[in-house]
Amino acid sequence: MKKTVLAAFGALLSVVSLHSCLDFDMPTDTFTGGDTELDPIVYKGKADSIDYRKEISEEGFAFAEKELNNYFFQLQTVQYCMRGGKEGQLPGAHQYQYVYNITVDNYAGYLCVPHNFSHGGDGILSSTYYYNRGYCDGPYGAFLMVKNNLVNMLNHPHIDSIPEMKAIGLLLYNYSAQEMVDLYGSIPYVDHKNNKETNPFTFNKMADIYETIVDNLDTINACLKHYEQRPGWYKSRLNGILQQSDWVTKDFSIDTWRRFANSLKLRMAMHIVKVDRTKAQKWAQEAVTEGVIETENQEIALDPVVSGFTHPLVDISKLWGDSRLNASFESLLFSLKHPYVQDDYALFEKNSSQIVNETNPEEIEPTNSRIVGLRAGISMVSGQTVSVNPRIAYSAVSSNRISMAPLYLMKLSEVQFLRAEGAVRNWAMGGSAQSFYEAGIRSAQLDQRTNSQYGQKVDEYMSVEEPVAYAYTDPMDHTNDIASVTKIGVKWNEGDTPETKLEKIITQKYIAGFPYSYEAWNDLRRTGYPKIFPVLNVEDGDGSLVQGDLIRKIPLPGRDTSAGLSDIQTSGIEALGGTDTQGTRVWWDVEGSNF
Repeated sequence: MKKTVLAAFGALLSVVSLHSCLDFDMPTDTFTGGDTELDPIVYKGKADSIDYRKEISEEGFAFAEKELNNYFFQLQTVQYCMRGGKEGQLPGAHQYQYVYNITVDNYAGYLCVPHNFSHGGDGILSSTYYYNRGYCDGPYGAFLMVKNNLVNMLNHPHIDSIPEMKAIGLLLYNYSAQEMVDLYGSIPYVDHKNNKETNPFTFNKMADIYETIVDNLDTINACLKHYEQRPGWYKSRLNGILQQSDWVTKDFSIDTWRRFANSLKLRMAMHIVKVDRTKAQKWAQEAVTEGVIETENQEIALDPVVSGFTHPLVDISKLWGDSRLNASFESLLFSLKHPYVQDDYALFEKNSSQIVNETNPEEIEPTNSRIVGLRAGISMVSGQTVSVNPRIAYSAVSSNRISMAPLYLMKLSEVQFLRAEGAVRNWAMGGSAQSFYEAGIRSAQLDQRTNSQYGQKVDEYMSVEEPVAYAYTDPMDHTNDIASVTKIGVKWNEGDTPETKLEKIITQKYIAGFPYSYEAWNDLRRTGYPKIFPVLNVEDGDGSLVQGDLIRKIPLPGRDTSAGLSDIQTSGIEALGGTDTQGTRVWWDVEGSNF
């Protein structure tokens, strides 16, 4: 039975927030419903524990399912919130814009905001790195919605009678927390997970959060592996719960959720490779050994076709005029002759109106003549129509290409590129760097897999040995013109240096990941790849950057109240191990060689 049948009922229940409606004590090691406990896990905290080895009776399962039913429906809200949903609603443009588009989509070099968001004097965004607290707290607001709809289930005294659902909930929490700590450098991870509701909140060190998440992921993997030993009645009843609450897998499979957990561990392993290479290799090899995502059917995503929505970037870019192609991405795609810039498969539209040069009015770029992006960091002006702001005429996303594109949490191509990078580092990844690299390109397409155009073009693309000598030209202002910084091709060459191989892997991973900018920005910060244009006017930021700098993190969230600011001052700065600025490097972002 497809998920769409349950969407309306699930959404109705999800609108009602259960945050703060229950306040449970720390669960004890013995379930009061009469089930037998064989080998309890030592509790690190009520939300961290998963007592997956105890025997569950049908009576105990039924009792727990009844007690937890509303929380299981809340998981729909959680999954929507993780990709731009709000208050039980499907992913929508307004929330997606705050969570991704105004900030990290631009930091990663994918897109560029073409105007300053001036609304009656509020919400000014003068350039790409300008610090606006309301916008920069957007991703964290989504995380809090995820947390609010999860932690009561994770701390419920009866959740251990359906431990696989606790494992899934803990996985979703940790996935979202990993995203946030990578953006901000620190969050109150422990207090949020344990459902603390009042200040003070203690910010935790990023290294400690990573260790705890990976420890959780190992427990989640063990729990979901143990599921195979459950009796048939148990599996049948659990499948019924998943049919209602799982909105991101294609097969409602516990094995797919387990592979998701291990794939997240692999992602995190690669993040820390420059700060702790030994541990990174250990985590990565353990993840691959236990089993990561290996087929398209195991990908984790909110699918517009299944759930019934349109990709939020369509409204943001096409309807509102709030987002345009970044010139760096334009240059990269054209330099490599990517299918995304070919007329019959273009990811971006050509200029929607003529563009007149500011210093030479006789120089005009005709309407619909080229795909053209905007330099990140340009000084923005007001206006969301071409008549008052010519930058609106620059390239928007193509509705044809992106409207039904899945919103991925974990895409097959990402896992393949992660394994390719590990293989370049001589880690045991289960195959060669070349095999994973080429497989990653083949599974990289943005739109629905039923579209065969990408498959028809990919062989030619993979044969590109040298980049085109492309030069970006800004038809409106030639002071923004710049030659391509892409100096590598696409075709794999076993004779390349490890550094060149890494650049190829990360560059193709970057293209394949669009528009999921969080991981793209992570790779850009930790490796320096792909090479992008320098951001203009970095002095418009918080004062910590100089020209040529890359923004390294978003300042800590929660400054809107005196209590929140106090938490930042008392524990946030210490957790960062440095100043709380755009130029502060997060724990795994260290200078030096990639090898």
